[in-house]
Amino acid sequence: MRRLAWLDALRGLAAVTVVLFHLSPQVIGTGPHLAVLRHIDLGKYAVLLFFLVSGYVIPMSLERHGSLRRFWIGRLCRVYPAYLATIALFAVLATAGLLHWPASLRAETGAGLLAHVTMMPDLVGVRGVVRVFWTLSYEMVFYLIVAGLFAWRGHRHSAWYAGGLGLLAVLAGPHLPDALLVSSRQDRRVLAAVLVLVVVLTVALQIRGLVAGAIGVAFVLLPALNGHPGAGSTVTSSQQGLLLLAVMFAGTVVYRWQHGQTGRAAGLTALTVVTAGLIDTQKIWTVLAVMATFLSAYVLRTRAMPRALTWLGQVSYSLYLLHVPVLFLMPRLVPEIGTATLPIRVAAGLTYVILVLALAGLSYRMVEQPGQALGRHLLRAIDTHPPRHRQTTTERAASGTRRGENSRESV
Repeated sequence: MRRLAWLDALRGLAAVTVVLFHLSPQVIGTGPHLAVLRHIDLGKYAVLLFFLVSGYVIPMSLERHGSLRRFWIGRLCRVYPAYLATIALFAVLATAGLLHWPASLRAETGAGLLAHVTMMPDLVGVRGVVRVFWTLSYEMVFYLIVAGLFAWRGHRHSAWYAGGLGLLAVLAGPHLPDALLVSSRQDRRVLAAVLVLVVVLTVALQIRGLVAGAIGVAFVLLPALNGHPGAGSTVTSSQQGLLLLAVMFAGTVVYRWQHGQTGRAAGLTALTVVTAGLIDTQKIWTVLAVMATFLSAYVLRTRAMPRALTWLGQVSYSLYLLHVPVLFLMPRLVPEIGTATLPIRVAAGLTYVILVLALAGLSYRMVEQPGQALGRHLLRAIDTHPPRHRQTTTERAASGTRRGENSRESV
């Protein structure tokens, strides 16, 4: 049994929840969909669950790799192939007249292109090619911050970061600027260009010292001061952006707690602060459902997980990225689906689910796995030809963090 199958199961559950949430208005109707939404937001439930899992996995991945160079090679080869393939698929469908580019991208093509290079369209203020790209903005910021903390040798103090971000969001969130860095289209284009330059330099330089680490940590200011830079953003405020980062660090707290790297009191305090902040800004049942799901999976982590869920977890990234373009095609395949009889809508929904699962499986096999294989090849090349400079600060920091992190998870 894979030691971390419970994380795959959580990914799988989150991915299929997002798919069904976006599908439900067309199958059960807008009225019933909104009735459920008034009590629990299953879309936010899935996103928060994804972020908790990322918070748990990313520090583990960084420490398993043992250096920032190895981490970034593995991570970029993990996330960019399927991301670029999704954009390419959308472009083909748009060229064929089956889909339409988002209006904000048509109006601000330069800013949109640059923002997609760094995976940060939401924090620039333009709509992603696919709407769900907004979560990748926060994933990338989290990678940069955690890598910066690793360079500073401060990566084990997750409880402070989770609690601090949660407390800042609760106390100062309503007073934070939501668009400090942009006020016009020109500003968005400049911000997108600057982010490309800074991200590239940070990733390239983090392997060599503390300065780039400081830049990585400073990325926390982007969602803190520019969480809602435009109408194209999905996140509605800097307060919400900070809470999303706090959720990811809460996942890291669980990882540190499990491995005896943080005190129970500090960990519990941090998790309480983050939970309180989420409840203050989200539907209470949504937050409680996320916590109950993650806690249940954690308690059962040593037991065998359902194979269906672990498979869904393996293909969850492709499933998450690809399900929206396919969903946009449904009205073309089933005209007037909203007024069709219930059996027809259910049949169309089942067909859609089968199709998108097959497409996700194909993407995982043909795009994600080759990308991961490329990452492993590059890492072997690094091991065969080590750099000729003295051990860096980050490499020294890694020497004490590689205790048994040899799990086989795809991270």
